[in-house]
Amino acid sequence: MDDRVAGALSLPDDWPAHPDLSLALNRMGCFDWDLASGLMHMDAPALDVFDLGAEEWDNRPASLAVRVPAEEGARLDAMLRQALEDGRDTYGAYFRRLRRDGTARWTHTQGFIRRDGDGRPRRVIGIVRDADQELADSAARMAVAEERRRRTSLVQGATVALAHARTVQDVTDVLRHSRSISLLGATSLVMGLLENGRIHLVADGPEGAYVAGTRYTRVDEAYPMSEVIRTLTPRFIESAEDFAASYPALWQRIGHLGITAAAYLPLVAQARPIGALGLLYGDKAGFTADERNLLVALGSSIAQSLQRAMLYEQEHDLAEGLQQAMLPRRIPEVPGARVAVRYRAARLGRDIGGDWYDVIPLPGGRVGAVIGDVQGHDTHAAAVMGQLRIVLRAYAAEGHPPATVMARASVFLHELDTDRFATCSYAEVDTTTGVVQLVRAGHVDPLVRDTDGNCRKLPAEGGLPLGLSAEFGQLDYPVSTIDIDPGQTMILFTDGLVELPGADFDEGMELLKSLVGNGPQDLQRLADHLCEVVDERGGQDDVAVLLLRRDTPHAPHSGGRLQRHVAQNDPGALSSCRRAIRSAVRMWGAGACADEVELAADELITNALMHTDGGAIVTIRVLTGPERRLRVDVEDRSSALPRRREAGESGVSGRGLMLVDRLADLWGVEARGTGKCVWCEFLLPADR
Repeated sequence: MDDRVAGALSLPDDWPAHPDLSLALNRMGCFDWDLASGLMHMDAPALDVFDLGAEEWDNRPASLAVRVPAEEGARLDAMLRQALEDGRDTYGAYFRRLRRDGTARWTHTQGFIRRDGDGRPRRVIGIVRDADQELADSAARMAVAEERRRRTSLVQGATVALAHARTVQDVTDVLRHSRSISLLGATSLVMGLLENGRIHLVADGPEGAYVAGTRYTRVDEAYPMSEVIRTLTPRFIESAEDFAASYPALWQRIGHLGITAAAYLPLVAQARPIGALGLLYGDKAGFTADERNLLVALGSSIAQSLQRAMLYEQEHDLAEGLQQAMLPRRIPEVPGARVAVRYRAARLGRDIGGDWYDVIPLPGGRVGAVIGDVQGHDTHAAAVMGQLRIVLRAYAAEGHPPATVMARASVFLHELDTDRFATCSYAEVDTTTGVVQLVRAGHVDPLVRDTDGNCRKLPAEGGLPLGLSAEFGQLDYPVSTIDIDPGQTMILFTDGLVELPGADFDEGMELLKSLVGNGPQDLQRLADHLCEVVDERGGQDDVAVLLLRRDTPHAPHSGGRLQRHVAQNDPGALSSCRRAIRSAVRMWGAGACADEVELAADELITNALMHTDGGAIVTIRVLTGPERRLRVDVEDRSSALPRRREAGESGVSGRGLMLVDRLADLWGVEARGTGKCVWCEFLLPADR
């Protein structure tokens, strides 16, 4: 007895079998798919199912494309996505795979969806196995193939197409297309959106399916679309007789179309109706339970696509309005130059960003040209951009030199309640002389196009982006001085103009130089051309462009420019400055008024030295245009404005500005960022 018991209890050493052995013997492999990283682990039996060696597998599901046909992969992706969205824990499917020799075999997969505490899917853990023998029976294989074809045709085709729809028009175009109708299994369709208590018909197809008088209908009318919107319940019409009895008024108009069944689905998003979809069939009698469930799921997918499209259009309109409000409403006329500006919104996201341009009139025939880009693509970036543009314009208009404008704008941005920074280029252009003072704050270098079409980069030493330079205490922005000749064009732009999908920045710059050099001569057409090229190549960033071409409508006259610094308590510098003024004025052909110019300049210089704490900067230049004029600028560091007053008892003190008023044709005072500038002008003879 004891021996029999002992023999009965004698078991193999590996009993019970390990699950891995059980799976392997039954030709089942395991996989573990981490949804966050996208990596999928497959054990050796699983790799064997797909006829892959361990060295061929890189843990990425996309690599299975060599073994899984594209249509099968699309169906599996759609099925898993539906399971994830429905909140299910498990899913299963049969699909075909290709062996290494190209033969197709059936495969079965089943997975468990592991979710976190909030119900979000995190991992998919499951098995794959060879199911070719299981489906060897011809009838079973045909049933599976038919099921696969039907689901692919009815759901996958429409869902994939709708996934790319970004606007309501995109959605209606997908549904209106005749091939889309056939994928839905229907002969014709209608779709309406709920607008202010009425149903607006926005799609119908194929051609000839539209019923006159139904473009706008009320929700309380006796139409099937009105009914499903009122009740939020699908309406499946089983036969032509059912249709005629339920909706006689509509049937009188569409009976000739040969409709044998129809399905009207409410389009519901966030528990509220947004419209209705009607699918009309010409060779169908009734709907099975599976078909009804399938169509309801399809209606839900279309509703979600429509809601995304409607929200996108609302955000797009809001963003576009905000962006346009932040940019200058008009560009001022610039004497001696022509200007063209463009802003192109991004084609992805909310279509809004922090790119901006500005043209700022400055005293003395100068103009400030600004291009900039605030970090980010949202309404916050646009709001920061608007504030930054305004303060930069204010600092420039106050007369601050370019380096100071940048430094103060950086401090302003740093003190805002934001973590954004901005790149920017500011060019102060004297259209009369062609002198450009350029400052860059982390921005891309501008370009210059010559009159012969040659385009080159203007390398300029730059500083840190606005906001960052203040944070790190590096507010000394270097100023680069360049000359722009008549006919030359300066191009300021944001980096969205040179960013190419799949290419580096240098390639984009070379392409831009080629586009500018070979582009239209007309400034406005050139600006349009640059933005059109960005649209064609699918640029995904905002673009701002500012083109400034120095223009001289009148024949230029010979002239020059002289600048001297006269320090206080330096009689030698004052005497040297007088001699230089006298020599320059006579050399420029203004000998007839040389004495008046010298005397007026001397009075302005002396006034600055006597009534301020620093020296004076004297600039004398010839202005070209319809009239040839000579201008004298005397700058000092005092903000106190001069005033004319009667001479004192000695008859000397107080006569300075009165004398300048009598000698010069025009005179005035301009505020500068570090003080003021007192100027006067003399009209010169047309010929030397």
